[in-house]
Amino acid sequence: MSDEIDRRADSAPHAASEPTAMVETVEAMVRQQMAKALGGRRGMLEAAIPGLLFTAIWLPTKDLRLALVVSLVSAGVALVLRLIQRSTLQYVLNAVFSIGIGYVFVRLAARGGGSADDQALAFFLPGIIYSLVYTILLFGSVAVRWPAIGFMLGSVTGDPTAWHAEPQVVRLCGRLTLLLGAPGAIGVLLQGPVWLLGWQDVIGTGTAVAIIAALRYGLGWPLRIASWSAMVWLLARNATPLDSAEGRPAPG
Repeated sequence: MSDEIDRRADSAPHAASEPTAMVETVEAMVRQQMAKALGGRRGMLEAAIPGLLFTAIWLPTKDLRLALVVSLVSAGVALVLRLIQRSTLQYVLNAVFSIGIGYVFVRLAARGGGSADDQALAFFLPGIIYSLVYTILLFGSVAVRWPAIGFMLGSVTGDPTAWHAEPQVVRLCGRLTLLLGAPGAIGVLLQGPVWLLGWQDVIGTGTAVAIIAALRYGLGWPLRIASWSAMVWLLARNATPLDSAEGRPAPG
C-alpha cells in the first residue's frame, strides 16, 4: 500500500492542477486527497523521525537540550533537501511546528519548577492534546451527520455542502471519517492515562516517557497503516458517481 501512496503522493501537485472531471467517483477523489494529505512514505518519515530522535537521545542521556537540538537538526536537513528539490515543504514544516510547540511546553514546565524528567514528559503533551481535539472534531462531525471528509469532497466539487444531499455519499464519508479518527482516539486512550500517571509521579517519569514513545511510534504508525488500509479497502468496494455529490443526477 505504501508504494501506491508514494506514487499518488508524488503526482499530487500535478493532480491539484488537473480538472475535477478527471476524477469520476467519490472514492477516486478521496483516494487522491488522501495521497496529498499523507505525503507518502517520505512525508510520514519526515513527520516521525524528529520525535523518534528526541526520544532515543533523551532516554539514555537525560540531556533535554541535546535531544531538542538533534530533532530540530534532522527536521532542518529534511527542509533543506525539500528546498533543493523544490518539492512541498508541508510535511517538514509540520514536524518543525510540532517540535516548536513541544519546546514551548518544555519551557513552561521548566518555569513551573519541573525537573528535567518533567520537562521531557511535557514535550509529549501537545501531541496528546492535538489527538484529543482531532478525535473530538472528527467523531463529532459524524455524530451530527456532517462527516469531515465530506468537506474534503466539497473542496473538489466546488460546492462545500452539496454532497450532504446524497445519503450514500454521507454514509461513505461517515465511515471514512471514523476510520481516519480511530488511530488518534486509540492513541489518546492509551497515552493519556500514562502521561497523567507520570505527571503525578504514580510511575517514574522516565518510564512514562518510554511507554508513551513506544505507544506513539511503535503502535501509532501500525494503527495508521491499518486505518488507511481499511479506508482503501472501503473505497475499492464502491463507485459513487461524483455527480451525485455535486447534487446532479448520476448518469444511468
